[in-house]
Amino acid sequence: MHPALWISKTGLDAKQRDISVISNNLANASTVGFKKSRAIFEDLLYQNINQPGGRSSQNSELPNGLMIGAGTKVVATQKSFTQGNMITTENSLDLMIQGHGFYEVLMPDGTISYTRNGQFTVDGDGNMVTSGAGYQVQPNIVIPPDATSIMVSQDGEVSVRLAGQVENAVLGQLTVTNFINPAGLEPIGQNLFKETPASGDPVQGIPGLEGLGIIVQGALETSNVNVTEELVSLIESQRVYEMNSKVISTVDQMLGYVIQQL
Repeated sequence: MHPALWISKTGLDAKQRDISVISNNLANASTVGFKKSRAIFEDLLYQNINQPGGRSSQNSELPNGLMIGAGTKVVATQKSFTQGNMITTENSLDLMIQGHGFYEVLMPDGTISYTRNGQFTVDGDGNMVTSGAGYQVQPNIVIPPDATSIMVSQDGEVSVRLAGQVENAVLGQLTVTNFINPAGLEPIGQNLFKETPASGDPVQGIPGLEGLGIIVQGALETSNVNVTEELVSLIESQRVYEMNSKVISTVDQMLGYVIQQL
């Protein structure tokens, strides 16, 4: 098989995956707390026909080698954890993290996942849970049924105003967890991430301290996807895909010409 056919085939495969990553970003442009991804490319092994620095004669050496590449591949998808924009909701259980960090969420199997989506609500027992699947936020906060209002400070202290009482009652303390390499977290869907060896160990702390973000009540963080930027990337990937397709078509015509003339 002609080497150019295989090389272009790897380009088609790589660009198909790149377009899949871009389309996922665009599909989640309105997902609260979503973090965009980008595909990371790498060139494949080279066929060394002449080694750079090899002898071209007794007294001279090759200044450049002759090496033919084998194409490209997608080796990783990297999450970008830049801050999304803030939208004001005035909902007392919409809690945006402004800065670094994640909320801890207790999964049904007892493990901990992490999220930037601060759209919380309460279940039938008054536990603060995620709006989608109803997973408990950690540390667990229980809202009394007779609470007339809920207040969450920037440093995560949760208090309520109870019917017939003048002073606010403190219910607990929300914490924020950060990682040395957030891009190493594993996205598992439902706006959740899992810890991995690449992310490092979770570091839990009080919001606003030691580089952790603060909590903004009554607001949410939008997706950090820039739609215009993604559309430009989509057009670029489409053009590269078309060029690789053109190479395959051209090589096919060349081989067909050779076969007809022999």
